[in-house]
Amino acid sequence: MNIDKKPVDRFDWPLAFILLLFGVISIIAIASAQTTGQYSINFIPSQIQWYAVGAVIIAVTMYLEPEQYKKAAWIIYGGGIFILAMLFILPESMELVARRNGAKSWFHLPGLGSIQPAEFMKTFFIIGMARTITKHHERYLEKTLKTDFLLLGKIAAVFALPFLFIMLQPDLGTGLVFIAITVALIIVAGITWRIILPIFIGTAALGGTLLWMALYAQEFLAKFGFKPYHFERIYSWLDPYSYASNEGRHLITSLNAIGSGEIFGKGFKGREVYVAESHTDFIFSVIGEDWGFIGASLVICLYFFLIYHMTKITLELKDPFSTYLCAGIIAMLTFHVFENIGMTTQLLPITGIPLPFISYGGSSLMGNMLAIGLVFSMKFHHRTYMFSSEDEE
Repeated sequence: MNIDKKPVDRFDWPLAFILLLFGVISIIAIASAQTTGQYSINFIPSQIQWYAVGAVIIAVTMYLEPEQYKKAAWIIYGGGIFILAMLFILPESMELVARRNGAKSWFHLPGLGSIQPAEFMKTFFIIGMARTITKHHERYLEKTLKTDFLLLGKIAAVFALPFLFIMLQPDLGTGLVFIAITVALIIVAGITWRIILPIFIGTAALGGTLLWMALYAQEFLAKFGFKPYHFERIYSWLDPYSYASNEGRHLITSLNAIGSGEIFGKGFKGREVYVAESHTDFIFSVIGEDWGFIGASLVICLYFFLIYHMTKITLELKDPFSTYLCAGIIAMLTFHVFENIGMTTQLLPITGIPLPFISYGGSSLMGNMLAIGLVFSMKFHHRTYMFSSEDEE
């Protein structure tokens, strides 16, 4: 029986092995990204350090049981909101708040470097949403249109504040991640399609209308505060070669790098195409150039196995809170992968979203490790909730 299993047997070894493979790929890709001479420092020791810190985060996160996260959900969520608010409360003259590329998204901690709180808020947000949905279903056992509208209102309330702080930074990429998480949890929360289908259709219609207006009615949108650079982002995505000297440059070099890798790639450190930010947002371009279609496909397959494994865990869970928690994490990581790979291959517009577990960066890596640590916790403590659910029945 599960209750008699030893801790070593309850630990998710396949998930740990997948993370190990990502770590190896990350080090190899970052090492190759540094060969074009655009960097004066070696990022590999820092990335290894962040992976070690991430392992500690997983161990600590896994130690706590799902019920403890459920009880502390609002403290965790509220703490994340407070930290985001501090970005705007603290004056930049204190040098604790760092502004990069026009975005006020970072804390500068002396001796520790820069930390982006939004990367951790994603997981805090998922915990708050899981608590909200679970408590609602516990209170309203009988579903009606009224209770579904009420749940939708609660979800909107939990979503609004962190999304507002993220967009004020401004950070569109992270804002899109919050939207993706919310949409996924609305679907798995069991809200009737009579409510969410019109909302989704209306949202899609609005997005399509705005895209059309950005292409053919720029003067009208300019009256509502849209700036020329907003339009250039869209134009450079659809036709990067017409904007090769500015907005389209990153996409063109990314496409050239991936395309030049052909089927088998140029080999480790065989890079010839200069790609800016190749160790962070455009690291998939490095993989495509070095290892070609075969190597890039294997990386995508590894992400597929990660998502599949976490989905399998989610379907096995009996505790609703754990289920919603894992579903939110799956949505977050899946969107990260699709957006990052999509933007490097012109399938999606360019946003500042890193490739999970591979791109260089302490905040993103630790934030993802925190989320994965929760999945480890759900699996590790699954026996307790499985038996308690059966006893209640």
